[in-house]
Amino acid sequence: MTITLKGELREGKAKLAEVRAQGFVPAVYYGHKQAATPCVFPLNEFKKVWKAAGESTVVTLDMPKGKISALITEVQVDPIKGQPIHADFYVIEKGQEVHVHVPVEFMGVAPAVKDLGATLVKVLHEIEVKALPENLPHGFTVDVSVLATLDGQITAGDIVLPKGVTLVTNENEVVAAIAVAKEEVETPALDLASIEVEKKGKKEEEAAE
Repeated sequence: MTITLKGELREGKAKLAEVRAQGFVPAVYYGHKQAATPCVFPLNEFKKVWKAAGESTVVTLDMPKGKISALITEVQVDPIKGQPIHADFYVIEKGQEVHVHVPVEFMGVAPAVKDLGATLVKVLHEIEVKALPENLPHGFTVDVSVLATLDGQITAGDIVLPKGVTLVTNENEVVAAIAVAKEEVETPALDLASIEVEKKGKKEEEAAE
């Protein structure tokens, strides 16, 4: 699947607020052999590409100087409006492995939850891998239906990786686990009457001394 995003170079000293007001997302692309280059992309088109590619799928940037293969590495979002306000793209080189964080999606129902009343804890929502750009997976699916016991857990090493993909996250890192709620310890009710009597008796003793 090829994902393409057409953009323009950002030249001059146009203020970022003006660029955004015109319906564009300011961005920059850079790489090991590529100097940081300011650019802009139509907001709506960028949002579609970001949703489809995430940060683990190669995007082809269609720029005036030619097409560039890159990964979205960071997106700044307006905390109030929830709209992207800036993006970073890392230009990848052919034949060079890249490290990316790939999202993890959970599927199925854990028998330990359904039958034993336990709780499923989703610890990691992404794992780090390395691979050539063409081998990068878009995401991983973890089936929690294998968690049938109260001590069940799935680690990063349990996830089956496609050919050409290497796990970077520690293989012993827990991705999902079964947790059992601890029983609440009942606190004995305080006998206020006996406390008052004890205090009174103490005061009488002190007065008698």
